[in-house]
Amino acid sequence: QSLVSSSKWLQRYGLKRNKLSLSQILSQIGFQHRKDYVTTLGKPVASRYADGLFPQYKTAQDGSVYNLTAKKELILHFVDCLMGAIELYKQRMEWLTSESRQIFGVIQEQCIVIVLDFGIAAPTEFDLCRDALSMVLVEQVIQIARFNLIWAAQDLMKWQQKCTPVSEHTVKSAVMWLWKLDHMTAVSHTSSAEALLEAMGDEAVSS
Repeated sequence: QSLVSSSKWLQRYGLKRNKLSLSQILSQIGFQHRKDYVTTLGKPVASRYADGLFPQYKTAQDGSVYNLTAKKELILHFVDCLMGAIELYKQRMEWLTSESRQIFGVIQEQCIVIVLDFGIAAPTEFDLCRDALSMVLVEQVIQIARFNLIWAAQDLMKWQQKCTPVSEHTVKSAVMWLWKLDHMTAVSHTSSAEALLEAMGDEAVSS
């Protein structure tokens, strides 16, 4: 039962490879209990020879019944495979929810503009925001192709006029620019919208 429960969990999250979906496992550790149409009775009838001979499992998806015939060794093999797959999912989730990915998610686009809107953040919050942004630049932006930064202040400020190719030098330059920003710069009510429009004005930008 625990084997079937683990298989359901993996199937829900899309693990189809390596024959570890519920239907794939059931087909390897047993055989489906079949029904056939009996003309004289005018209805489908299930075979009865397997009743009591094998443990049976009924799937929730379509109600199919499987007679389980596998030896203990094969069951334990699938338990090991499923536990290994679950461990991979755990590692993936830990990675997805760590460091800059916990705040920004995973950046998948190759050409992006990050719009900075600090509002009226206190100095300590301002520095925390810059720490987080520095982290995403060093950890994730370094992996893509092009980027730019735009600060949504009363006088809109851009790190570069257009998206710039990513390199260690440009990422370091962007981090330095970020930490030179003046916390006291005034913010207008329309600065965020203006910064977004400016970001979308670069046709190369995908996000």
